[in-house]
Amino acid sequence: MVAKISDFGMARIFCENQNKANTRRVVGTFGYMAPEYAMGGLFSVKSDVFSFGVILLEITSGKRSSGFYLSEHRQTLLAYAWRLWNEGREMELVDPSLMDRSQTEGIVRCIHVGLLCVQEDPADRPTMSFVVLALGSDPIALPQPKQPAFSLGKMVPIYKSSPTDPSVNQMTVSGIAPR
Repeated sequence: MVAKISDFGMARIFCENQNKANTRRVVGTFGYMAPEYAMGGLFSVKSDVFSFGVILLEITSGKRSSGFYLSEHRQTLLAYAWRLWNEGREMELVDPSLMDRSQTEGIVRCIHVGLLCVQEDPADRPTMSFVVLALGSDPIALPQPKQPAFSLGKMVPIYKSSPTDPSVNQMTVSGIAPR
């Protein structure tokens, strides 16, 4: 498996000593954007840490952050990971293709670091240099993660359409064909 990550041209240029900024135009993919950026336009180096944490949890779980709520769990990937972590059942999050008993400690470390990266308060998120150290070296002591952003765990109802009512939102779609 070869992981490929790109920024899709949304990178921002910072001045030499600048570590945060504000924007009026928020662009990006919901679910990967840090809450302070998605809701307030404030971005910093910790915004990228948040996005990395989401990707790390996606890789570990084999599930996409966007659309995860449509599965049988009916909650966000972050909420699900947080709940399993708090219940001591974090291995239930892991993609079965990664289940190698000899790698359990490394997998739990990835989940732990992922949860540290997606904490709600940017000040609580680690730096990327710490993330690299935590993932790439001998085990180091990691702080306990705090509640992730967007992890309220609200249940999202799943509506099923019936043959007599094919549209959940009562909207019709018309196809336009030239003459």
